[in-house]
Amino acid sequence: MSTYQAVLFDFFGTLTRSVQRGVAHRSTAELLGCPPDALVDVLDRTFYQRASGRLGSAEATLRWVCEQAGVHPSESAVRAAVASRHRAVRADTRLRDEAVPMLAELRRRGLRTGVISDCTHELPAFLPQLPVAPLLDVRVFSVQVGCCKPDPALYLAACRRLRLEPADCLYVGDGGSQELTGADRAGMTAVRLAAPDLADHMVFNSDDAWIGPVLRSLDQVVDLAVTGTAVPAGAPVPAGCAAP
Repeated sequence: MSTYQAVLFDFFGTLTRSVQRGVAHRSTAELLGCPPDALVDVLDRTFYQRASGRLGSAEATLRWVCEQAGVHPSESAVRAAVASRHRAVRADTRLRDEAVPMLAELRRRGLRTGVISDCTHELPAFLPQLPVAPLLDVRVFSVQVGCCKPDPALYLAACRRLRLEPADCLYVGDGGSQELTGADRAGMTAVRLAAPDLADHMVFNSDDAWIGPVLRSLDQVVDLAVTGTAVPAGAPVPAGCAAP
């Protein structure tokens, strides 16, 4: 019998490989008439405001970003830039090779699965087209819930949708957004993914003080979820991150 009834995952840096902003983001800046470095600066310092969903639609959010950057593009330019940003974030998203087989094996063994992600409007739009989508029972996005990790509302929303208690759930994340501390406080068992590629991962508000269990690969999730096999705790790991 499995130790847990569900395994919930962070998305960027956990189900995906490390994330960095690729060259496609330059096209978004050009459409807005904004220097690329200025746009990136605003995106970096306003991530949680944008990921909370409180700025409105993707278009309204990007107009607000432009105001912070001191540029005033036309409505048609904003619409084009929203589509460009969607393509750019999608291009930055590369699933780990083990993500699909790992999720499939969890489900074969009778466990539920889901994603809890701090993200802006792009991920909810393109995740349904990814091969992991049919293998996820729940998808909880900060931009839709109205708050970001480590707020317990995100974790508890997943539990409500699964009709499970937090103690029934294992949470796996790279450690961005204080997500491991948040999962732990919500009553879940949290474990950090410390894959080698995360050394180059874009990070916001990393769980640097985390001293709990650590996994080196998603391949280890199945054994941990099913048997509760002990994993190393407190080892030095690369920083985690949120979303682009």
